[in-house]
Amino acid sequence: MDSVTRNDQKKPHVVFIPFPAQSHIKCMLKLAELLHHKGIHVTFINTRSNHKKLVESGGTPWLDDDSPGFVFKTVSDGPSSGAAEDGVEPVTPTMEEVWMHLANNFFDSFLDLVSGLKTPVTCIICDAFMTYTNTITAAEKLKIPIILFWTMAACGFMGFYQAKVLTDKGLLPLKDESYLTNGFLEMEIDWIPGMEGYRLKDLPEHMLATKMDDPGFKYLLKTAEAAHNVSYMIIHTFEELEARLVNEIKTIFPNVYTVGPLQLLLNQIKEKENKRTSLGCYSLWREEPECIQWLESKEPSSVVYVNFGSLAVMSLEDLIEFGWGLVNSGHEFLWIIRTDLVKGEPVVLPQELEEEMGKRGFIAKWCPQEDVLSQPSVGGFLTHGGWNSIIESLSVGLPMICWPYYGDQRTNCRQMCKKWEVGMEIGKNVKRDEVEKLVRLLMDGSEGKRMKEKATQWKKMAEMATSSNGSSSLDIEKLANLIINFS
Repeated sequence: MDSVTRNDQKKPHVVFIPFPAQSHIKCMLKLAELLHHKGIHVTFINTRSNHKKLVESGGTPWLDDDSPGFVFKTVSDGPSSGAAEDGVEPVTPTMEEVWMHLANNFFDSFLDLVSGLKTPVTCIICDAFMTYTNTITAAEKLKIPIILFWTMAACGFMGFYQAKVLTDKGLLPLKDESYLTNGFLEMEIDWIPGMEGYRLKDLPEHMLATKMDDPGFKYLLKTAEAAHNVSYMIIHTFEELEARLVNEIKTIFPNVYTVGPLQLLLNQIKEKENKRTSLGCYSLWREEPECIQWLESKEPSSVVYVNFGSLAVMSLEDLIEFGWGLVNSGHEFLWIIRTDLVKGEPVVLPQELEEEMGKRGFIAKWCPQEDVLSQPSVGGFLTHGGWNSIIESLSVGLPMICWPYYGDQRTNCRQMCKKWEVGMEIGKNVKRDEVEKLVRLLMDGSEGKRMKEKATQWKKMAEMATSSNGSSSLDIEKLANLIINFS
């Protein structure tokens, strides 16, 4: 029986708990929308500051009178995140302040929030990186089933999971800081099918600590260990992309649902039900539609799209090197330069570079990324390697250049370059000559053509996975039915 038509006295009701960052919220909102289309009631929890941003940016245009049973609730992300008082706007807390505040306060706030909901909660879907706030303990106290959602690739999950594996093997934490430079990090991790050639240096950087009580290392270790404390896991990938790795994960965690690419699944709903679904929204920042108009005026496959995501920062020197590399490549480019992209100082470019960029480039602060990637004029993507960006690029068959910043981006970059064969990596120390060379290869060279052909193959695989009988479509239906059976 289809999950939409099942009539139960106790309506299935899922509470979503995202990690409070743009990419995590976007991914979880898409899954929430999909399950809502299956007839499941959704309560989505944001921090106050992020929900304010989401509403002000127009990040939920799809949520209107046609979406009953989908509500947002908020929790505090710090003492200064509430409403304005005496005409003074509250200060938006930093990510570090939010992280600490939630560690100390989320558990009690969550219990109070759930107790105040009119519809009983029958399931919790929690971002795997929010388990540090004791969400699993809360679920046990409330006697509500909990599912962990890894808003990343299977390789990204397995990379983080190595915090536990390598600690058990005695390889982490590192013996001392000399191990960071003596070649030890070149050691290959040879026990993961589907991640051949993966090295210690491809791990998230906080795992390469030298002390067991290092805060970042402790956080990642506890996050990895928490995966064993739940019965169900969701990963934002599709089996065809990471078949051997997904099978390996299922030998450790038997109840795994692969549900990507989520946007393609939403597109399936649009086609079947002839309803409007979102594309390029769920944003915490206002998206600038002018960049789409600019792209529409350009020749097919002529523009390089450049976006380093919502959290990556760089030095002004690196920004200038990227700028000159793009200008010298001879290609037009759309570059998203956030106001906080340069660490600790405003983005002030040399006048000559600014003038040259104005001739060939369009600069925006934020954009509807999936709309941009689907424009015929876009021929390649220079990215930080965040998973949302990669899976969105694969969904439209675009090759990439990757400059990984942190977290799973190192792992993603390794896989996209070596395993999926759709990308090239830029060195950590940015040089304009290297940027120019790689952009030319991406847009004009035989290497770029080969990567484009490979990316087109993955696009077809993604479309197959999200077709009516595809692996991701079937897993979404299984997930929806699991949740309904909880009620």
